[in-house]
Amino acid sequence: MTDHGQIEPSPQDPGTSLDLLAAALRRDAADLEVYAQVLTGSLAEALPADAVTVERRRSVGDRLAGRPGRIERVEISMDDRRLVLSVAQGRPAGEVCTVVRGVVLSRRPVALDEWALELATAVTARARSDARARAALERLVLGD
Repeated sequence: MTDHGQIEPSPQDPGTSLDLLAAALRRDAADLEVYAQVLTGSLAEALPADAVTVERRRSVGDRLAGRPGRIERVEISMDDRRLVLSVAQGRPAGEVCTVVRGVVLSRRPVALDEWALELATAVTARARSDARARAALERLVLGD
């Protein structure tokens, strides 16, 4: 591996490079689970309770140990957008949905980087809207 965490191909032993690739993929899958946990916690704290929905899969071991289980799907509802991040068979999948009055009009699968950009845009727009609403309410109540 390089200093930047990238895999260097090994010309002398192709089996070694396949082992390195498999190890990197396992590490990325484990990282994804951690990222999903952190993302879910951060979004649940930052957004209204009804804006974030989390679906988990609990194994028998999770139930016996009292663990919440693995996150399989996270939905973030923001105005006319629903952003869905799901993990199926260890692979993440992003989806951006357009919603009108609770009905999904379109679904668009997106790459994770585009999903993250859509999420950042939606959260920023929501924060601006909430700040403007708070300022208007303050002017109304305080009479400025």
